[in-house]
Amino acid sequence: MKLQVIKLDGKASGDIELNEAVFCIEPKKECLADVVRWQLAGRQAGTHAVKGRSDVSRTTKKLYRQKGTGRARHGAKTANIFVGGGVVFGPVSRSHDFKINRKVRQLAMKSLLSVKIKENNIIVCEDLKIKNSKTKNLLKLLDKLNLSSALFVDSSGDCNNFRNACANLHKIDVLPTVGFNVYDGLRHEKIVFTRSAVASIQERLLGAIL
Repeated sequence: MKLQVIKLDGKASGDIELNEAVFCIEPKKECLADVVRWQLAGRQAGTHAVKGRSDVSRTTKKLYRQKGTGRARHGAKTANIFVGGGVVFGPVSRSHDFKINRKVRQLAMKSLLSVKIKENNIIVCEDLKIKNSKTKNLLKLLDKLNLSSALFVDSSGDCNNFRNACANLHKIDVLPTVGFNVYDGLRHEKIVFTRSAVASIQERLLGAIL
């Protein structure tokens, strides 16, 4: 399928051919959900922890003799039933990450692009080159394109001015093609690819590496 390419000022700049195997598949919502959950799990710090019996600073001496007192049997004061004792089965530092198949990730990315193209929420731009990094000037360009929530994806790496200009803009983000992902794609209403980014994404999804 063909899609019109525009410049940042909104003027037409030719057409680009989109591979239907990437942009026109039947979306798999379950794959999107799995990949989003996988991404968010990988972002968790996993630093939550409590002190167990071996971590608290309490005496380990037996409180009183085992028999003859009429009281319950107790050993060290590190037991969880005492104030200041250790916590039983509490959270420990760990990684929340888990594995997910490459084909599932690949299918989720294609599903994301297919959903966005059906909703007319994919825009292809010639490049992201602007003269300076003034946010005020960039806002004027975004208003012309009617973009209030957009993820810009570029593969050239020659968009420092653009990246600096939108650094403080809410719901406007820039990612390289290697960092383009399902979660950030779903968080934004529109996805804006540069012409070079489209070629890179298609090669990435049709190749053996994701």
